[in-house]
Amino acid sequence: MMKSLIFFGPPGVGKGTQAKLLSKELAIPHISTGDMLRKAVSRKTELGRRAQAIMESGGLVPDDVMVGIVREELMTPGASGGFVLDGFPRTLEQATALSSLLAELGIDDYTVVNFAVDDDEVVKRLSSRLVCDTDGSIYNSLIDDLSVGSKCPRCTGRLIQRDDDREETVRKRLKVYHSTTKPLVEYYSKKGKVLNLNGVGPIAEVQRELRRLVVKEI
Repeated sequence: MMKSLIFFGPPGVGKGTQAKLLSKELAIPHISTGDMLRKAVSRKTELGRRAQAIMESGGLVPDDVMVGIVREELMTPGASGGFVLDGFPRTLEQATALSSLLAELGIDDYTVVNFAVDDDEVVKRLSSRLVCDTDGSIYNSLIDDLSVGSKCPRCTGRLIQRDDDREETVRKRLKVYHSTTKPLVEYYSKKGKVLNLNGVGPIAEVQRELRRLVVKEI
């Protein structure tokens, strides 16, 4: 089995983009929290129905349900040759539960890739992000010379800034990340599982460095 990967890093660091690129290159699935939940709900599994009811009521999906959904996903034939896990775990409790699950499934050959980007860079990236209110296309006000209210270059929609991309909201999200998710890097470092990746730079440049680190490991 190919070595599996777990991606860590603050919001806006580009984990999802890099996970998709690498999973395509290595022909292993990119497993994200959102995708797992959507699949479980669409499959109408018992855990999917529980998660759907909780989400529809505005609640957070509890750890036991999330771990169960992760188990279902990792037991699919597609994940038998390795995977890129993105967005889970997010707390120490989830990490210890995942460690037990991986041991149960006989998966001990995995690496945690920690995307390192300082807070000011994350704020700069997210607070300059613009989204089309019609087709969802994403732009960057600093790179694309666009602003809130501009016409979308791809359609007739208008560009907006999402509430969770405003600077004050981004800094709150980062505070949560540092208090709950960042300690997981220490948890996995003690297991000798962590590779640190500089997440600053163009997508292609980060991709090359990621390949250099990961391919060496697998």
